[in-house]
Amino acid sequence: MIASRPSAFVVAALAGYVVLTPLRAQAQWWRGAPVDFEECADKAEKASTKEAKTSALAECNAKFAGRRKPGGGYTYYDFMQDRTFDIAGPNPTPEEQKKIDEQYTAYLESQRRDSITAAFAAKQQQQQQQQQVQQGVEQVSLRTETEKIPVPVASPVKQAARIKAANCAKSSFSCEWPRLSEGIDGLKKLFTSSNKAKRS
Repeated sequence: MIASRPSAFVVAALAGYVVLTPLRAQAQWWRGAPVDFEECADKAEKASTKEAKTSALAECNAKFAGRRKPGGGYTYYDFMQDRTFDIAGPNPTPEEQKKIDEQYTAYLESQRRDSITAAFAAKQQQQQQQQQVQQGVEQVSLRTETEKIPVPVASPVKQAARIKAANCAKSSFSCEWPRLSEGIDGLKKLFTSSNKAKRS
């Protein structure tokens, strides 16, 4: 029995250590552990070195997601949505986190729709620009084609004869003579060509 007393003592000591260790960790809250980021950051500012301050602030940032609002309560900034959410405590509850995640899903859907709409608008604008360019090319080709085709112009002699005929009074010799002269010239050609045909 003497041998079992030391082992019983060791077992009792170990059991006491295990039972008291969680109480010692919880006692940290009794000694004034920070309750939110702002309180934690105030304590971090009192660190002796710059490296210790930086390390302590990083721990505060990891421990508390929310920031204290001036009127009371807390706000949580979601950088993925670039937006803030009101929360009850220094960290979002599971229910609050679920709502934030739902809002993020809606945000992603909105972003997807906006990018599709923007792509569609860009495609339409590109098609309109192509149509305008094509219409411009067609107008230039039509203009160059019409510039290449000469417009028929009557000979100056015929134009003068038409103007004179329009201004001449009927049955005046000066107006009738050119017509009579053209008729005689036509007869001469007729007879001279038929004479040439007979000689051959």
